[in-house]
Amino acid sequence: MPDTIDQLVESSKAERLATGFEFTEGPLWHPEGHLLFVNNRINRIYRLEPGGEPEVIRENSGAANGLTFDLQGRLIMCEGDNRQITRMEPDGSLTVIADRLDGKRLNRPNDVVCRSDGSIYFTDPGGRLSPADREIGFNGVHRIAPNGTVSTVTTDLESPNGLTFSPDERILYADNTRRDDECVQEKERGEVCTHQYIRAYDVAPDGSLSNSRIFANMPSAEDGVPDGMKVDTDGRVYCTGSEGVWVFEPNGNHVGIIRLPEIPANCAWGDADYRTMYFTARSSVYRLRMKTTGISPWRNTAPLA
Repeated sequence: MPDTIDQLVESSKAERLATGFEFTEGPLWHPEGHLLFVNNRINRIYRLEPGGEPEVIRENSGAANGLTFDLQGRLIMCEGDNRQITRMEPDGSLTVIADRLDGKRLNRPNDVVCRSDGSIYFTDPGGRLSPADREIGFNGVHRIAPNGTVSTVTTDLESPNGLTFSPDERILYADNTRRDDECVQEKERGEVCTHQYIRAYDVAPDGSLSNSRIFANMPSAEDGVPDGMKVDTDGRVYCTGSEGVWVFEPNGNHVGIIRLPEIPANCAWGDADYRTMYFTARSSVYRLRMKTTGISPWRNTAPLA
């Protein structure tokens, strides 16, 4: 196993592909050879072709954030402002696949991942909702079963954010942005926040979770919080956060931090060999060539309009 970040990263510096955005998020590589990402402050989803300029593929996205593909290759989107998960059909139309849990409106779906059985897991924090607008009294991670049923799989994260599966899908990782507003105030005072961490859960064949435990801590006084996550084929976990992208071995040992010109919010593997990592970082999109190979989030992906 590599002992340092230099043994994982091939590029000498990150390449900036696009800039001038309010806040970039949700990077997702399409097998046709382009990157999707969102500017969730102005409700747009973009397609970025190699060497090209970003092209808007969806306006009024409801503050779309996390993106993934389902087993049929359809784009799945977390719409925070609309408080729902939607699917883009091959003809470009949209289908709501989850907006309620036990009859109550979701909080603000944030990030999403699809499992090989067709189920979809998403985080649903509620920190930006007023108490009057909240219908669910907790922040959770939920699962959409292949038959469309929505259920809660865990509630032990104060502010769930990014999530990803291990390569064999036996472990689900989910990170925690903060405990409460005190964490924000700690950073404003230049103090270390100790409530930034990643949890790991064992995933049963039926999709339920067990054996919740702290996988890694990410304490920092710097700007940024645990956010988007991905894994490589060796099971390392890459988590965007304070100072850059934190990398952990499968046993939780901290390898180091990939530093970028801006604080990253999310990351994605891409290119034909899945050895390039793309990063959405505040106003820009960056990429780095890696010495390790990532995990593809898609199967039989259909073209997007």
